[in-house]
Parts: sequence; C-alpha cells; structure tokens
Amino acid sequence: MFEGFVSSFISLFVVMDPFASIPVFLSVTKGKGRNKLHAASSAVGIAAAVLFAFIFFGQEMLSFFRVNFYSLQVAGGIVLLVLGVELVLGFSLTRGSYKYTPAISLIGTPLLTGPGAITLTTILVKEYGRLVVSMAAILALMLCLLVLWFSNYFTRFIGNYGIGTTSRVIGIFLVAIAVELILRGLVSRLAELRVEGIFS
Repeated sequence: MFEGFVSSFISLFVVMDPFASIPVFLSVTKGKGRNKLHAASSAVGIAAAVLFAFIFFGQEMLSFFRVNFYSLQVAGGIVLLVLGVELVLGFSLTRGSYKYTPAISLIGTPLLTGPGAITLTTILVKEYGRLVVSMAAILALMLCLLVLWFSNYFTRFIGNYGIGTTSRVIGIFLVAIAVELILRGLVSRLAELRVEGIFS
C-alpha cells in the first residue's frame, strides 16, 4: 500500500507540474495581493474536482465506452509522452486552444489536471485502488497549492530560468513514466490477445 501511495503521489505530482503554471498564475494575479491565495485555492479546487471525478468514476467510464484497460495504458502513455516532450523542449501543441477559458479555470484544468493527469489517475486507480490514489492525490494537490501560494518566492529565489529548468527536469521524469506505461500496456495487451487466440 505504501509503495502504491508513493508511486501514485510522485506520478501525479510530476504530471501536474505546478511549476509550469507559475508564469500563468503570476500574470493572472499580478497586483492582486491577498487575492492570490483565493486564486490559488480556486485553481487547485477546480483541479481537485476534475481529478476526484475520475478517481471515483473513471473505471465506470471505461466500462461504459468498452475501452480495454491496457489500451488506455498505451494511449495514456502516448499523451504523457507528448506532454513530457513539450516540457523538455519548451513548446506547446495546444497553445491558444483555451483563449476563451477563464484564467483561473485554465490553471485548474488543463494546466494542472489535463488529459495526462486524467488518464494517469484512471490507470493508477486500476492498479492501486481508490483509497491509495485519493490519498496520493490529496498530497499532490496540497503541494500544488503551496507552489502556487509561494510562486512569488520561487520566482525571486530561482528566477524564471530556474522555473523553466525545473519544469524541464520534471518533463524528463514524465517521459520516463510515459515510456513505462506504454511498454507495460503493450506487453499486457499483446499477452491478452495471445490468450484470446488473436495472435499466436
């Protein structure tokens, strides 16, 4: 259980990468003083609502759409791989896609809980159960809240370059998690198909 908790927490925190949200958060809350605390809480609250919706109903959605779990692992791994490469190389394939979304909502989702976090959450619940993933999600969300709360201090202490470097390092870990998911999903799905007699 503890191993599952640690693995889930690290994976969720890495895919959320609150450091990547700092520039957007600071531009949205510039000159608002104490309202930054409210803004950070609102953003993380939105992220939590999305995350827990998939913790408790993600498996049911898989069943409803008749999606094979191992296929989801591969698909989720590909999404995480793209997100990780974006972080490492410093570009975005979806830039401008959310220009009509309220800024705080934008930080909550898709920045903190985008497609990668949603897919990963569903996979983790299948592997470790709702209780373990829920506890890991709470801790990850609390750390995201702290990062946003103290975003000014992070910027002063390590600067924009340091924040960018941190996101790139996180991106490398995200790519590693993605590759692991893809390989595990492919191996398990192929083994399943062999059992079903589709592949000999």
